[in-house]
This record gives sequence, C-alpha cells and structure tokens, in this order.
Amino acid sequence: MSGELLSACNCDWGCPCNFDAPPTYGHCDGFYVLTVKDGSYGDDTLDGVTFIMGGHSPGPIHQGGGTDLLILDASASEDQRLAIEMLWRGGGVGSPFDEFASVAEVRLEPVSAEIKVALDGIRSKVEVTGDASFDLALARVANPVTGEEEELYLDKPTGFTSTRSELGMSTVGRFRSPSFSVDVSGKYAEHAGFSYAGP
Repeated sequence: MSGELLSACNCDWGCPCNFDAPPTYGHCDGFYVLTVKDGSYGDDTLDGVTFIMGGHSPGPIHQGGGTDLLILDASASEDQRLAIEMLWRGGGVGSPFDEFASVAEVRLEPVSAEIKVALDGIRSKVEVTGDASFDLALARVANPVTGEEEELYLDKPTGFTSTRSELGMSTVGRFRSPSFSVDVSGKYAEHAGFSYAGP
C-alpha cells in the first residue's frame, strides 16, 4: 500500500523517537493517520481507505508495555475494515505493523467512526466523529525570533513508517474515546508519504 501519513504526539518538536532517543517527557501518546491511495490486502482493495493507529506507551516505544487503539473509517467496507484490523494486529504481515504490534501489551477494541481528512501536506487536517473524536490540524513550526515559518525535513533511510517526512507541529490535537483520551495540541507533528509491502 502507498499513500500519505500524518502523525502527532506529545513530544517537543522534532520528536526524539525519530533519532532513537527517549520521548521528551518519558512516555508517548501518539497517533498515525494513514490515507491509502493504492493498496490491497489479499484480494481486498484498500484504495481510498483511511485509518488511525495510536495509543500510549509508558516509556520509550521500543521497550514495550504499550496500549494500542485502532480507528476504522465507518465508510469502509466490512472486508476493508477486517483487512486493516488484521494488519494492525501484526504477526508477520510486514512493516510497520509488525513492529507496533510487537510492543503492544494492551489492544483496545477497534472503534468505527467517521473520518474526514483534508490533505495539504504539513497543513493537513483530520476530523473524527462518532464512537471516538479526534481533531487534528498540522502546521509548520514558527521561528521564535521572526515568527516566520520554518521548513524542516527528516531524511531517514532506515525509518520504518516513512523514509522522508516534513516536521512540524499540531495546532490542535485532541483525541477522545471511552477508553483513552489525550490532548497533544501544540506538540510534534509530521507529514510523509509511505509505501509498505508484506512479506
């Protein structure tokens, strides 16, 4: 599958996890919004499907103990939702899903909700309504002296969610659900293209 990825978390701008360092505040609350342009899982096409993976890690993500959640777009077909859930659960389906699944200790029940995404690079927006709500708006970081926008990129050939991303911040990042709620507004965010393939 290939498409565009938006991410936001509670770290300071840049996010130490990108550089294999511990999270800014010791723990991680974060989300990945994936909009598939072209893709399939087995015989099921995933073209146009959007889904969100996120949750909480009590320490550096690679140390495990995480609580994971999945938001499925209510407009996706039942077969598409089942395919995304199988990817999310990992177990040999390929990167990055296997990596995230390997550090999850608690898997919350997947939630179906209406997901609206306005893709505009680092200025993209997301609105989720239904059994979970998520308001996310991305922006470039402002220079603290001049107030002008800073254009920042990370090239990481070994990255498993993306190999090149534009780094920014969230102007809004509020998530609410019956089992997990967090506000990461004003913290780290990114936009990237992605391309994943199974084994």
